[in-house]
Amino acid sequence: MSDHYFSPEPTKPDIRRDYTFTIRGDQFTVATAGGVFSHDRIDKGTQVLLKYVDDPPAEGLLVDVGCGWGPITLALATASPNATVLAVDVNARARELTEANAQRAGLTNVIVATPEEGLAMAAERGVDAIWSNPPVRIGKPALQQLLLDWFEHLDGEASIVISKNLGADSLASWLDHQSFDVTRIGSSGGFRVLGVTGPRRQSPSA
Repeated sequence: MSDHYFSPEPTKPDIRRDYTFTIRGDQFTVATAGGVFSHDRIDKGTQVLLKYVDDPPAEGLLVDVGCGWGPITLALATASPNATVLAVDVNARARELTEANAQRAGLTNVIVATPEEGLAMAAERGVDAIWSNPPVRIGKPALQQLLLDWFEHLDGEASIVISKNLGADSLASWLDHQSFDVTRIGSSGGFRVLGVTGPRRQSPSA
């Protein structure tokens, strides 16, 4: 079986290297390794997402779905120190790296979890915001189900980034047909940032 960034247990050697990145104006030194998404850089999609999103809610449960080594998690936890930031990834190495990078940055408001653990917490508490560069390459049906699983618990707004070439516009249309309110927050470099509000937040029809 091929080793993908969404493999639960990567087979590539866990050789960790330090990098220093500026994320939403704050500098972080992080450890990354092969076998996780965009292991040696902040990928373009994540950069576009972080450029266009507004500050997250100051409190509540904020979720990074598909955290990789943690750039979005670090941004959320720094912007909202009084919130709980839930970093979720199917990839065990990604979870280890995110936890280590949050600790290294002195961020004590981060919880790292598997998707199953994360969804259980979301069901219990409700989700106040989601920032995500979701794993598009898992395939369209799997991506749609992943988003539905999380958006079911969304009390606030999700901000997700999708490449136009990988179906951003068709995904926006599909979400609209699922009774979500979808807006385009920004667009750059072939990526769309979509704002998604769950049906639980919408007013009943007159």
